[in-house]
Amino acid sequence: MTTNTTGTTPPSGPANGERLRRWRLVLGGDGAESTGCTLTGRDAAMDGALTALYGDGGKQGGRGRNSRAAGLGASAPSVARWLGDIRTYFPSSVVQVMQRDAIDRLGLAALLLEPEMLEAVEADVHLVGTLLSLNKAMPETTKETARAVVRKVVEDLEKRLAARTRATLTGALDRSAKIDRPRHHDIDWDRTIRANLKNYLPEYGTVVPERLIGYGRAARSVKKDVILCIDQSGSMAASVVYASVFGAVLASMRTLRTRLVVFDTAVVDLTDQLDDPVDVLFGTQLGGGTDINRALAHCQSRITRPADTVVVLISDLYEGGIRNEMLKRVAAMKASGVQFVTLLALSDEGAPAYDRDHAAALGALGAPAFACTPDLFPEVMAAAVEKRPLPVPDMDTPR
Repeated sequence: MTTNTTGTTPPSGPANGERLRRWRLVLGGDGAESTGCTLTGRDAAMDGALTALYGDGGKQGGRGRNSRAAGLGASAPSVARWLGDIRTYFPSSVVQVMQRDAIDRLGLAALLLEPEMLEAVEADVHLVGTLLSLNKAMPETTKETARAVVRKVVEDLEKRLAARTRATLTGALDRSAKIDRPRHHDIDWDRTIRANLKNYLPEYGTVVPERLIGYGRAARSVKKDVILCIDQSGSMAASVVYASVFGAVLASMRTLRTRLVVFDTAVVDLTDQLDDPVDVLFGTQLGGGTDINRALAHCQSRITRPADTVVVLISDLYEGGIRNEMLKRVAAMKASGVQFVTLLALSDEGAPAYDRDHAAALGALGAPAFACTPDLFPEVMAAAVEKRPLPVPDMDTPR
């Protein structure tokens, strides 16, 4: 009987066999000899797929002390087969992680320009970001396939996000359009009670309302203007994808007038393409520098109703332009009545890297900068529309 390094006897039975199997898959072949576990069938195929990515073929080295030796090389057919294999053996969430690792570790970005590769991948937001960064280098034979991949991701996001976004913002617009002679079902009881506290009758334990305040119902005319100002530097790829989808959703609401602006060191207004977020995405150019001041100057010039305007800046705040001018513009917009929102990221990627000095300076102006998940975005917009405090998440909490 053998003992482990702690001097205890390892447990036996099915539970231990499963544990050894998992360790064998984690450690790889040469590095897992001590497990005494031999893989066959499906497990051997899974091990081969992991070896191709995390063995010596990967730029970061192997997973165990004795690194695996394999790799996918530069063959598009072999990569396409490997992509098909991992979709067979692993769940979708794991496949997406392995695809991102393959692009980073094995330098497969160029192979994504080939149609057979695109047909084999598991489409997700991160893949769309990679494709957009390769857009200018993409041959014509690949562009239609790439658009199909991007459209699938965009349509999936719209299905998940559109209904809740419209419902949340419609409610916010109704509540922001308060009236003084509401119908019973339109009464805003919270505001009504606060407005009539002076009429409290202690002997009856009640408030006699002299004035009723109602939510009203947002008419079909435009109630609010929304300007989405999106940083398209390379680190913001996922945020660009989500912001484009939300821009299209907001543009579909008759009570909102939505403008979408993307920028690096130049500024591009993509508002006329908002009816199709795929066109918006292919109109972006990921990468390059950042000039937030120039972008905000463009947005500021398009504001005609400050008190009814929400400006959403989506940027990591690494400013390459004139910092003091940027801050002055934000201060001027807020002073005129604009609701200004700064999102350091609009994605599910976790805590972003950002310029903390600029974030603190914006916070001092009353425009707190924070990272926002797609699920939280409708609530953030609703709060901005109603001019109430934004639901700022704890930045120290993993998202």
